Amino acid sequence: MKHWPSQLFPVVLLALLAGLSFMLQRAVDQEEAKQDGKLRHDPDAIAENFVARRFDENGLVKYRLTAPYLVHFPDDDSSELKSPVLISYRQSAPPIEVTGKNARVTAKGETIYIWDEVRVTRAATPERPEMVARMPDLTAQPDAGTAFTNSPVEITQGQSWIKGVGANLDNNTSTLVLQSQVTGMYIRPRPTP
Repeated sequence: MKHWPSQLFPVVLLALLAGLSFMLQRAVDQEEAKQDGKLRHDPDAIAENFVARRFDENGLVKYRLTAPYLVHFPDDDSSELKSPVLISYRQSAPPIEVTGKNARVTAKGETIYIWDEVRVTRAATPERPEMVARMPDLTAQPDAGTAFTNSPVEITQGQSWIKGVGANLDNNTSTLVLQSQVTGMYIRPRPTP
């Protein structure tokens, strides 16, 4: 008569060793993955006096992004900038300048998130005074020529002012649309003799 428990013991022992080996291998693999830095948000490059330009199909500068300090992160290919200045150039119109204290640029520069004391300025022309829009944050898509915010916005042009919550800016059509809670005062400029 055979004793099954004595014959079963080596099989159970081998199964237990195989399971422990598998668990140990998984633990070692996870530790290695955590050590390579790809999953961490650590910088891999730092640049000072950063300047980037994008050109249109005719070779003219479409926009320029500058910052005194840039940090690049390899995990999501994003960059963070201190004191960014984004200037969007338009044919036969004054450039639009966007400034803020901080910005984050997504991979390939498609979207720029600007925050902390954001200021959008359109230079004065002979027909119109300078226009300045202030807001806490702005999301710009410079290749598309658009930007938007869901935050409060205050716009001044000469002595006129307007406030609202949320705005869509379109540099292609030279429009700025406030979304809600809009109030303001328009003061007609005095004609110059």
